[in-house]
Amino acid sequence: MKRRSFIKSSVLTGVTASILPAMSQATEAPATTAEYYELRVYSLTNGIQQKLVEDYWKDAAIPAMNHLGVKHVGVFTEMNPTGQTQLYILVQYNSLAHYSSVADALEKDQAYQTKASLYLNAPATAPAYERIASSLMKAFTHMPHLEAPEKKTRVFELRQYQSASEAAGKKKIEMFNNQGEIDIFKRLGFAPVFWGETVIGNQRPNLTYMVTFDDMDAKAAHWKAFVSDPQWKKISAVPEYADALLVNKITSTMLVPTDYSQI
Repeated sequence: MKRRSFIKSSVLTGVTASILPAMSQATEAPATTAEYYELRVYSLTNGIQQKLVEDYWKDAAIPAMNHLGVKHVGVFTEMNPTGQTQLYILVQYNSLAHYSSVADALEKDQAYQTKASLYLNAPATAPAYERIASSLMKAFTHMPHLEAPEKKTRVFELRQYQSASEAAGKKKIEMFNNQGEIDIFKRLGFAPVFWGETVIGNQRPNLTYMVTFDDMDAKAAHWKAFVSDPQWKKISAVPEYADALLVNKITSTMLVPTDYSQI
């Protein structure tokens, strides 16, 4: 009896030892995974092309992508275009695998293909657009998920910092991730939407981010507060983080969301 009890106890101990770690791993919160963002910029010739591209996103692409797990698609026009506005499209993906799976699924989605037919099959004599400039970005670790602002009248600023080398670009990203720069933006009420490192696209190496304001007066007030912020002054005063070393070009584009934009 004692021998049977010993064997039974040993077996239970072994089973418990193997099961408990597995149960612990199963109940642990999954690791935070950085999202990926696709930014498309459409060059257009006229209002006919603009309507065709906008109808495609509003009626075909956005509904289909939402069905496939894309939570946010932003569609923007330029606030002060020179001639025909460009269209800016920002698409959020949960992961790189999600990006690939959405593209594959759309190819096989007959309902989407039918709704998108005028855009997808526009003839060469009447193209839907002139060209698309695309980039794929990986979210920063300190802000791994897109944060869509409250739905109300507002303006958006899309900013890109280009660096002269990959090392300089990584150092600038370090300022945002590790030195608290993103936190300053949030504390001062910039309502940041995303930060992303461009992994595929033009003008690399660069990082791109989007912030938003109630209006242009609010934009001016927020940036004035930022450059005067004591924490920002402390970070930017560190010699290794000097902009002259890390950034050789900054672009800023003011955008207005369409009425169907999800951002």
